[in-house]
Amino acid sequence: MAEIKPFRALRYDERQAGPLEDLVAPPYDVIGPEERERYLAKSPHNVVNLTLPESEAEAGRLFREWRENKILVADEADFWALSQDYVGPDGVARTRTGLVGSLKIEPYETGTVLPHERTHRGPKEGRLSLLREVRAQLEPIFLLYEGKRPFEVPERAPEIQVGGARLWRLDEATPISEAFADRQLLIADGHHRYETALAYHEETGTPETGYMLVVLVAVGDPGLEIFPTHRVFSTRPVETLGGEPRPGPEDALAELNALPRDRAAVVVYGAGRTELALDGDGELDVRFVDRLGQEGLTYTPDWQQAVRSVDKGDAEVAVLMRPTRIEDVFAVAKRGETMPQKSTYFFPKLVSGLLFHPLEP
Repeated sequence: MAEIKPFRALRYDERQAGPLEDLVAPPYDVIGPEERERYLAKSPHNVVNLTLPESEAEAGRLFREWRENKILVADEADFWALSQDYVGPDGVARTRTGLVGSLKIEPYETGTVLPHERTHRGPKEGRLSLLREVRAQLEPIFLLYEGKRPFEVPERAPEIQVGGARLWRLDEATPISEAFADRQLLIADGHHRYETALAYHEETGTPETGYMLVVLVAVGDPGLEIFPTHRVFSTRPVETLGGEPRPGPEDALAELNALPRDRAAVVVYGAGRTELALDGDGELDVRFVDRLGQEGLTYTPDWQQAVRSVDKGDAEVAVLMRPTRIEDVFAVAKRGETMPQKSTYFFPKLVSGLLFHPLEP
């Protein structure tokens, strides 16, 4: 069902651009204003100049200039293996492995690519303006698939390495492409960019814009983990979830994580009171807590930070969550349904600036 092919990447030439550690950054949507300034100060060629530019026109001008001046150079058409070493929010060290390739984009209605979260119009408009100017995919999106990984990581030194990320070229293109012919792909991270790519392809109609840069990770990869995203409300929600009192948030969270998944459950902390709230059979935790609405809502992967926000008076209520299970995400997507925003937290984020995917011949 999915068409995956090698692509001729653009990549930094470190002899011209400087060391790669000064050029890469996290994805655009997790970088705040102060962090953006820090990345810009690292190098005039840092990828943030493109992904979070002063203007879309400036990003397009820089991208063309970098190509002309050999800051970015074209590589051979290849698939790439990507490994990322990381220590998760739970303190456990893991390695996540994926395939970097070019995906033929299709409307969700075909069932080849499945979304699991709702999107918003504003971010898509900004990304579409950027695509029109740069005419390249600057950052990969993150996709999941079921089944065995159709490649092995080479036992040689990687061609690209920065921080915990390593990239190897893969030689066997045909078997890899064929392995995805009968698979559905789930968007783990990058819903807005996928829908933006579809909109851009509809505008241009060229063969090149019908593909985008992706990283594909097997559901069974030992380094793949979904972490919880806790909810923090600056004002007290009108609705309540009920619940039974518990001595404190740490013990309640431990009890929450030990509960079976046949019922929705969350920990609600506020006004010096901790409660363990349960719902009926078959409900997902993220839909249970979604009843509280979106008013004054922010998110954090750190449950202690959520509790501190309440204790310091910066928030009224914290709702502590279990991680959403991967099998539940796939099940929801296959039914054609979506989950509330921030239902999943995949860590680490993919690195931007390792490879670029041009959308012109």
